Amino acid sequence: MPSARPAPSRRLPRLALLGICGLLLLAVPAGCSTTQEKAQIQQARAKHILAARAERQKQKHRHDKHKDGGN
Repeated sequence: MPSARPAPSRRLPRLALLGICGLLLLAVPAGCSTTQEKAQIQQARAKHILAARAERQKQKHRHDKHKDGGN
């Protein structure tokens, strides 16, 4: 009569597979937070770049206005 328990050689791959699945389940939320953090950093960079560009344009406009005699 065969045993209801799987052979030890078949049990090890199943445990390994369960372990890998568990690690993946833990890694997915961590990966999402990393992606969110990267998006926030990129958004902050873009905001800084746009503010710097606006300031340069404002300075250029002032310079051009002064150069034209204030008209």
